[in-house]
Amino acid sequence: MECLIGIQFKDFVLIAADMTNATSIMVMKNDEHKIFKISNKLVMAVSGESGDAIQFSEYINKNLQLYKMRNGYELSPKAAANFTRRNLADYLRSRTPYFVNMLMAGYDDQTGPELYFIDYLASCVRVPYATHGYGGFFSLTILDRYYKSSMTEDEAYILLKKCVSEVHKRLIINLPNFKVQKISKEGITELPPITAQNLAVEAVTKA
Repeated sequence: MECLIGIQFKDFVLIAADMTNATSIMVMKNDEHKIFKISNKLVMAVSGESGDAIQFSEYINKNLQLYKMRNGYELSPKAAANFTRRNLADYLRSRTPYFVNMLMAGYDDQTGPELYFIDYLASCVRVPYATHGYGGFFSLTILDRYYKSSMTEDEAYILLKKCVSEVHKRLIINLPNFKVQKISKEGITELPPITAQNLAVEAVTKA
């Protein structure tokens, strides 16, 4: 029922997550934050069972902070993704598995921007773009058609709005608000959220 979208470009990564918290047929809130800051240039968008998502993301966050305190430097996005995958795999084989899907986006000073797809079965792969949730089925078709790694920040944000607009149009589940962040060599930047209201205003303005 949730939707995560991540897109890697030449100099940065954009990541978006819906802000809806729903239980069964009821919507609890539309301002839930599902993107967690792991380090100065690394974030993790998490979807799944509400308790699992918060608990597992905090567990990963605190362990990576502990690593930095002990060693004096942060893990690279690749190392952090593999650490996360290993922990998820270990819990999967225990009596208390975590049912969470993740997109991990970061910037490495040597290799540049990186995006990792991690699912609840502990598979992990680096990808140019990825999605989770039902909304991702519609987003992937847009990304397959329009994605170019050389896009500017403005072009990338417009592409992300196309994906969200398609989710609003096609998906029967109401996901009105999407939180958006950019990860680049400057760090993590908060971009304007993409909402159904803003998209409607833009459509009226263009008309």
